[in-house]
Amino acid sequence: MPRRFVLALDQGTTSSRALLFDQQGRLRAAAQEEFPQHFPQPGWVEHDPIDLWQTIRRTAVAAVRRAGLRGPEIAAVGLTNQRETTLLWDRRTGRPLAPAIVWQDRRTAPLCARLKQRGLEPLFRRRTGLVLDPYFSGTKLAWLLDHVPQARRRAARGELAFGTVDSWLLWQLTGGKLHATDVSNASRTLLFNLRTGDWDDRLLAALRIPREVLPALHASSEIYGEVTAIPELKGVPIGGVAGDQQAALFGQRCFSPGLAKNTYGTGCFLLLHTGRKPVVSKNRLLTTVAWKIGAAGPLEYALEGGVFIGGAVVQWLRDGLGLIRDSRGVEALAARAPDNGGVFLVPAFAGLGAPHWDADARGMLIGLTRGSTAAHVARAALESIAYQSADLLAAMEADAGLKLRELRVDGGATANAALMQFQSDLLRVPVVRPRVAETTALGAAFLAGLAVGFWPNQAALAALAPGQHLFQPGPASPALRRSYRQWHRAVARAKAWHTPD
Repeated sequence: MPRRFVLALDQGTTSSRALLFDQQGRLRAAAQEEFPQHFPQPGWVEHDPIDLWQTIRRTAVAAVRRAGLRGPEIAAVGLTNQRETTLLWDRRTGRPLAPAIVWQDRRTAPLCARLKQRGLEPLFRRRTGLVLDPYFSGTKLAWLLDHVPQARRRAARGELAFGTVDSWLLWQLTGGKLHATDVSNASRTLLFNLRTGDWDDRLLAALRIPREVLPALHASSEIYGEVTAIPELKGVPIGGVAGDQQAALFGQRCFSPGLAKNTYGTGCFLLLHTGRKPVVSKNRLLTTVAWKIGAAGPLEYALEGGVFIGGAVVQWLRDGLGLIRDSRGVEALAARAPDNGGVFLVPAFAGLGAPHWDADARGMLIGLTRGSTAAHVARAALESIAYQSADLLAAMEADAGLKLRELRVDGGATANAALMQFQSDLLRVPVVRPRVAETTALGAAFLAGLAVGFWPNQAALAALAPGQHLFQPGPASPALRRSYRQWHRAVARAKAWHTPD
């Protein structure tokens, strides 16, 4: 039976998805399932690890059945995931020892502050390309080892396994045979040395993390093993793993230095491919691994800026304020107002990410008058996504010493045409939206397909006709420039709001 498809498993922050792609890169079937978010304390965000696995398992089965396929028709499985979310489990039983600490979680801000006071931030920055922030996995793992009874001692004895979500799912998919991660996910942990391509013993010592708890390191595109835990996929090779933003960069076919994409998901993540040499940011962006193709291939790097709350601000309008019934309603609500009416929303619900890195910033709605309406708030929420992305792009252009000619975009919020047009008008460059908006999953499929020869090389991927919609910037607007300046005033007021007792 010919192997005609690649299955991408995309485990995101609010939902899990399974998507089947054919050899032309066309989406043939998909399934999606949301799972609960848990907020046990202010600033804490958790997931149930079992929810992550079960929703991936169910969506994988659903997608295969919707396409009317059997396992032998699937050439490979590719996996992509929310990145810095941190899990710890028992190697013998496979049971998680605590809830997963989500990348948005801020509980380790005091630990990051202590590490900075010890003068360790330059060391972490130099070796990992990251900043000392609760966003990343290393301090989350240190917190778990400190707060789960006997965890640090058991980890040193090799009894426990740490992983980002990809490692947890690889463990589950292979029935506990594989404890591994790829270099793109590893580069988000504060434990991975960008230049050696290995875990860094000095950083492990600084966080008191035993090497025995860490997963094995693999390329982003190579055969990891076979699926054993899902009968419908039994024996299908797992050929690719990448963090969601690196997968999206690959899915957008940004294979050459100088190409960039922005993903509009729960957060917004702008990545610029910089080639085989890490570029050190002078504007508080991150240096990260883009991917590694094949076990013997070189590391390739990217500059990254991340916005913690992007599309999640629309979920807040729905779930927190009750202004809309579903996320699709935000465009119509915002369209009721001709402009934002002077209202600005800074969605610093989990602090501010790049280029600010202010863990104590908090959300702010400012500029309200008696004439302000729900439509103005909705418009301010959508505009906040574009403003934050524009701040990232300005910092990235300064670091790279170039002016981007276009911005490639993907993610669920790109379906909002008004938002994409506003983004183009604000940036003054074309915004290119591909036919397949969910390029995170497509990138995972590409990486897996390359590993098994489903596609022969990256040139074959680049030759696939992407199909796209182009948003061209409208006439220059003095009002929009003034609005952008007002946005920066609002951000300045939101900074350093939270002062711990």
